[in-house]
Amino acid sequence: MWLHLAVLVGLFCLLRWFRERQVVSHLRDKFVFITGCDSGFGSLLAWQLDLRGLRVLAGCLTEQGAEQLRSQTSDRLQTVILDVTKTESIAAATEWVKERVGARGLWGLVTNAGILPPATPNEWLTKDDFSKILNVNLISLIEVTLSLLPLIRRTRGRVVNVSSPAGRVSLFGGGYCISKYGVEAFSDSLRRELSHFGIRAVLIVPGKYKTSIFPDNTQDVLEGIWRRVSAGVKESYGQKYFEDYCQYFHGLTAKGKGSLSPVTSCMEQGLTAVYPRIRYSIDWDSKCFTFALSYLPTSEADFILCHML
Repeated sequence: MWLHLAVLVGLFCLLRWFRERQVVSHLRDKFVFITGCDSGFGSLLAWQLDLRGLRVLAGCLTEQGAEQLRSQTSDRLQTVILDVTKTESIAAATEWVKERVGARGLWGLVTNAGILPPATPNEWLTKDDFSKILNVNLISLIEVTLSLLPLIRRTRGRVVNVSSPAGRVSLFGGGYCISKYGVEAFSDSLRRELSHFGIRAVLIVPGKYKTSIFPDNTQDVLEGIWRRVSAGVKESYGQKYFEDYCQYFHGLTAKGKGSLSPVTSCMEQGLTAVYPRIRYSIDWDSKCFTFALSYLPTSEADFILCHML
């Protein structure tokens, strides 16, 4: 029995390996638009795709980030300044993309732009704190996607969204986990809707990696939020709770992996494989810990997470 099961598992893995190694044709004629290319995953992915010969259109927040990326890539890569929180900037970038792709359409869209802080107990935050994160991580992702879908429909191409293990299990307060839950829901509905047009929607779920989403001044950010919390809330939580939370949050975000290539390689495969996966869970953070927590009874998952702090 066990031998038969092992053979079946082996055949399944071999079939999946074979399917995922099949690459779409004419990559050098395909345009891909990426948001958040100033640094991190976006910058490395733009470099990888350019090296492979694709026509990369990179959205950068700053001119400095755009210049740095251009200096590291070929003349094929083009950049545009894009603030994903502003509708007029998204509209201008969409027109810019249309001019460059013309009748060929857009093969791929990677909505990579995102932020994390502030991330504290919800009661320490304001509506604006939530809105800031939701606007970048979720609302702008939706707006950029809807703006460019007509161009992707022409090519029957790809939409690649970036989620997080926090999109399954809320590990801390603030807008980040909420936004990633939203990305998961939007990606699910998008995948089902776009299958009618032959478009594949792919979800990337990285674990902890050293990118600018985890700023070096996290402790300063937390202390700044604690200072503005009302006296009544401070008294309720107490100084020790604040210090324990800082230690807990530092443990969640510290020791991130330095090499970003496992993530960008999955993004690249999502764009170039004939049969990409629906979901790429990159490492054990997303494959095991949060995945297991998401399937535990809620009371048991709550017990584990509450005793981490």
